[in-house]
Amino acid sequence: MSTIASPRIADIGQCVNQTVCLKGWLYNRRSSKNVHFLELRDGSAIIQCVIGKNDVSPELFEAAANLSQETSLMITGTVREDSRSDLGYEIGVTDYTVVGEATDYPITPKEHGVAFLMENRHLWLRSKRQNAILKIRHELVNAIRDFFNQEDFTLIDAPIFTPSACEGTTNLFETTYFDRQAYLTQSGQLYMEAGAMAFGKVYCFGPTFRAEKSKTRRHLTEFWMVEPEVAYNTLYDNMDLAEKFLKYIVGRVLENRKLELKVLERDISALEKIQKPFPRIHYNDAIKKLQELGSDIVWGDDFGADDETMLTKEFDTPIMVHHYPAEIKAFYMKKDPENSKLSLSVDVLAPEGYGEIIGGGEREDNLEVLEKAIAAHDLPKEHFEWFLDLRRYGTVPHAGFGLGLERAVAWVCGLHHVRETIPFPRLMDRIKP
Repeated sequence: MSTIASPRIADIGQCVNQTVCLKGWLYNRRSSKNVHFLELRDGSAIIQCVIGKNDVSPELFEAAANLSQETSLMITGTVREDSRSDLGYEIGVTDYTVVGEATDYPITPKEHGVAFLMENRHLWLRSKRQNAILKIRHELVNAIRDFFNQEDFTLIDAPIFTPSACEGTTNLFETTYFDRQAYLTQSGQLYMEAGAMAFGKVYCFGPTFRAEKSKTRRHLTEFWMVEPEVAYNTLYDNMDLAEKFLKYIVGRVLENRKLELKVLERDISALEKIQKPFPRIHYNDAIKKLQELGSDIVWGDDFGADDETMLTKEFDTPIMVHHYPAEIKAFYMKKDPENSKLSLSVDVLAPEGYGEIIGGGEREDNLEVLEKAIAAHDLPKEHFEWFLDLRRYGTVPHAGFGLGLERAVAWVCGLHHVRETIPFPRLMDRIKP
């Protein structure tokens, strides 16, 4: 006795004119007197399944008129070509089985408010738009890993619990770690510096936490960050790496996620313009330009969201702003040997108003200078003795950066807010579902 194939909907093109059994959920239904059109989703794609009045038993045909949204189904039928479908195929149904009924599914085709959708995030994930966004996120995650693997980096996992601050003490999530105080990590960078001294080229990729009391469209309290670090790299090597990296991951999405970008109505031409080289702008020149454009920013200020948007409007590609003032950068950032007021730092700002997606630079490799920086930032030196050891035992120049995954997803997808870029977002006012 032959077994009926049970492919995923995305692979249905391999089964033309064959009888298949599809397993999924009812996304939508349209019915008339003689035919039912069922849209079935299985997580890989959506396909139309057509039930003619004479194709199934009278009982099944009548019952199909009452199938509700998100009822789980197993549908048996024949795959046939259909040029009107996005997939190019549809199913001629010969039988179906209800696996689990869905009663009064709360997210209907009508418009819902953001608060309602966030409360029902566990169900909102089933929509076409959220499905497309999270598949693009998946593609970016794979592209990030593939890029660093191809570049011969070693993955080094950084700890989630840390004894001290990395990016300043004002935005830490504090927790009790047995009989002592600990914090949720802000960054894996310090640990990647140790990794770079052992392996040369390393990266970490995992969740990070910032207790910033911010409700802007660019901030989450929990987000994922990828952080490469390379021994012997200079600021300019670092900029070259960031540029190559961004071009690669955007290219992967363009290559593999055309259908998802179409669902999101993303302007593909904007992404196709992400080509090397990216414009490189010294902080001093960026300040002058912003002032010419009407910003009230003064030298020594960090850029706000409006400044970043204003600065990038004239460019189709990301831009690299480098040599920020040392005073506004972290304690570990190396100062410019030619001007100690400046740091060997770089931020990569995405076009279309998406702002900073990469921040990094060259790290301070001099033991004495780093000890003074730790003291100047009023940080407990005992928590950084291991970090200082990296300068005591074979110090070298080194550099790295961090890319926030959710901001990158928002940019690539053309989204207004980062809350849609992660399956279950954590915000100031949200910790469920």
